[in-house]
Amino acid sequence: MSKKVNDFVISVATVNGSGSQSANTILIKSIFRMGIPVGGKNIFPSNIMGLPTWFTIRVNKDGFTCMKRECDFMVAMNQATVLDDLKTVNSGGVFLYNDDLKLETALLRPDLKNFSVPFKKLVDQVTDQIRLKKLLINTIYVGILTKLLNIDLEIVKSVVRDQFSDKASVVTTNLKAIEVGYQYAVENIKDDVGMVLEKMDKTVGKILIEGNAAAGLGLMYGGCTFVSWYPITPSTSVVENFNKFATKYRKDAHGKNTFAIVQAEDELAAICMVMGAGWSGARAMTATSGPGVSLMAEAAGFSYYAEIPAVIWDIQRAGPSTGLPTRTQQADIGFAATLSHGDTKHVLLFPATPDECFEFGQTCFDLAERLQTLVIVMSDIDLGMNLWITDEFKYPTKPFDRGKVVDAEKLKNMAQYYRYEDTDKDGIPYRTLPGTHHPAAGFLTRGSGHNEKAQYTENNVQYQTVLDRLTRKFETAKKFVPKPIIETMRDSSVGIIAFGSSHWAVVESRDQLQKKKLNTDYLRVRAFPFTNEIKDFVRSHERVYVVEQNRDGQVFKLLQIEYPEMATKLKSVTNYDGLPLDASRITNPILKMENIL
Repeated sequence: MSKKVNDFVISVATVNGSGSQSANTILIKSIFRMGIPVGGKNIFPSNIMGLPTWFTIRVNKDGFTCMKRECDFMVAMNQATVLDDLKTVNSGGVFLYNDDLKLETALLRPDLKNFSVPFKKLVDQVTDQIRLKKLLINTIYVGILTKLLNIDLEIVKSVVRDQFSDKASVVTTNLKAIEVGYQYAVENIKDDVGMVLEKMDKTVGKILIEGNAAAGLGLMYGGCTFVSWYPITPSTSVVENFNKFATKYRKDAHGKNTFAIVQAEDELAAICMVMGAGWSGARAMTATSGPGVSLMAEAAGFSYYAEIPAVIWDIQRAGPSTGLPTRTQQADIGFAATLSHGDTKHVLLFPATPDECFEFGQTCFDLAERLQTLVIVMSDIDLGMNLWITDEFKYPTKPFDRGKVVDAEKLKNMAQYYRYEDTDKDGIPYRTLPGTHHPAAGFLTRGSGHNEKAQYTENNVQYQTVLDRLTRKFETAKKFVPKPIIETMRDSSVGIIAFGSSHWAVVESRDQLQKKKLNTDYLRVRAFPFTNEIKDFVRSHERVYVVEQNRDGQVFKLLQIEYPEMATKLKSVTNYDGLPLDASRITNPILKMENIL
């Protein structure tokens, strides 16, 4: 059997709270530094310690790094899942397991290379501290895999030094554990495992980063000066990363912070604080997930109707209710698009890469201030909390778009100023900021019925006039939101529409479909409202498959509402089990509907 080179999947099955995350990060970063395309998926439970967790590392020389449900090399460390883990290994693969597991030899699969490893005896060579033993067992398998898969040992050591750069003693013990595991493999595992890593140059100019870290950095560069939030899985690390970067870089000449972070008593309070800061002229945001978005609904309508800039960064997780707090979905979109009671429509952004999380850190504020409204960034757990290869971030050169802000000098030259007057007939009024020294500058922002002067009214004509203007403003938003990205193949009458973290599975699926003689064109939606490019794409294809990670086809239905005359062209492909999207979950349904499978 030929050896697999730079094209296989490693899966590590452990328990939450055992320290495996650090060990798995060493592995994935080491492979990345060897220049090999790699992606990692951390499937973890919603508890602190003791429940099953899996970390999947996909190596692929062609750059396909999305989720795969099966693996080629399983490291089994969890008694509770060992039999199920055994089933997920592809025939001809490797099953390496802790000999402490109660696994009868008769249960091992004869089509696999099975290796029992005495992890407890090996870790005894590293430390006599019980707590450290529990953690360093994971580093032992890093050493074993380093030898068996031909990972550059010096690179592994450099990753350890970088990862624990502020803890010299931790570096020493981890390097010792890796050496013990490596030597064990040299002396005891003589069989060829059938897969190997060889250095490449495909990560040059790339970085490996989580989407939430990229978002935190992007928000800082985007001019954010105020964050109010209430902690919730999985959005916490957005604010933590913003705080880390802003603490380092957002200082005045005296070394004092030029930003503020407030942990509110709940999500409703958080978004209201954000709106207060936005009304005052700050670039302000909150990060949350589905349950938090639900609690923010009333204030979202206030932002829309009173026209106050605000940003919500939503790391979507599996619902409804508490749902699966640590599993991924794209199931908040239908709700977020019209968040609040009454007629509302919100601007949504759909980042697909960490690079776009960084970019949208400024874009969200530019749109919120230009349009004077709430902007919701729709990320998810897969994008936000997993490591992705992405392009190096470009230093932002685009000036901040503060929108239609008038100062005292401009007010002097205006015949009249009304807060909600549609002067330019684009639905966007002018606004002033508190502290503007002019008699006309002061205004009250109202969430109740108001006219163009921001005066309270229950007049039906004036009320409808405001709603009609807000409709025009949402139409104007199409000129400013990020355009979709379109990729085409020759002689294709079939289109695919997707967004967010589904992107990488679609890229691989299109390759699989092409091998089945089905060429496809692909449009990646990056924002709502939908722009004319999307309408033209649907019109120019016989069938268009809308791929998304929710049960009800939420974007599929939004497209049907927007383009009812072309609704029959649209076909829904959904995945909603909470795991990151596997390309086969797109390919197989499309082939079936195309009568090819």
